[in-house]
Amino acid sequence: MSMQEKELAVTGGSLYYGTEDGRAVITRFNGMASEVRLPERIEGLPVTRIEKKAFLSRKNLRKVFLPDSMEEIGDWAFAYCGGLKEVRLPCREVRFGKAVFMECGCLERLTGTGAQAELLAAAVTALDAYYLLEPRAAGSGEWLAKWDNRLMAVMRTPETEGYSRQVLCGEEDYGSTDLSAYTSGRRRQKARLALLRLLFPEALSEDNRAFLEDYLRGHAKGSASGEEAWQVVLEEHGSDRAYYSLFAELGCISEENFDESFRDIGEEYPEMKAFFLRYKEERLGMKDFFEELEL
Repeated sequence: MSMQEKELAVTGGSLYYGTEDGRAVITRFNGMASEVRLPERIEGLPVTRIEKKAFLSRKNLRKVFLPDSMEEIGDWAFAYCGGLKEVRLPCREVRFGKAVFMECGCLERLTGTGAQAELLAAAVTALDAYYLLEPRAAGSGEWLAKWDNRLMAVMRTPETEGYSRQVLCGEEDYGSTDLSAYTSGRRRQKARLALLRLLFPEALSEDNRAFLEDYLRGHAKGSASGEEAWQVVLEEHGSDRAYYSLFAELGCISEENFDESFRDIGEEYPEMKAFFLRYKEERLGMKDFFEELEL
């Protein structure tokens, strides 16, 4: 017998729920809220489950905070929430259904902060590896080894793989069917993953580190293989010093590409521009012609 559905008003919308066996179950959400906090209890009962498709296609949703009472998240619970950036998971073991975060391409953090949160999010977005959705294991040596195995499989996958399938599906469902745009998108994805792992290098093997660094250098400004690594840094992390300083320290900014890279920055990211000027003088040993005359 199905549960009787009831409504609970929350900021920016309504949560619908039912009760069974002394527990409350979230069945769906309706509203335009960008942030939703699920209560620990409803009608005095612990909130322990989110039903399948409960938050399906909520495009305005950016952050979700789940209570520590949560035990289960159903199939496709947050699927197609294209703007979702952060989900705070409970500090306990949680059972996840199928494709809980399918097509949540903007998801940046799952539970907590720092490396664990970002690597967890990447596991279910960029790596498409739901077997890594283990919040309590995340950050352990065993979990990182599994994460890296999947990472390197993705990094070594030919950038044309999957193109034929996309063409068959057509532009309407999957975007452009242009091969160069497709392969460029795959290189951007690889660059994002390489940057993320190098920013959080715990337990990263020397061989894998070298591979990731080489990939980024091979896709810096002016590279014949494509400039996607530089494009990701500039367009997605121009205000994040951790990213652009890492990029420079890896040798992705050189005497050969400095001027072109610097011109790309323009006036949009003044702190990045100032950093590159200091890097030019201190690390590359480059000075402008008129500076040389003053010496």
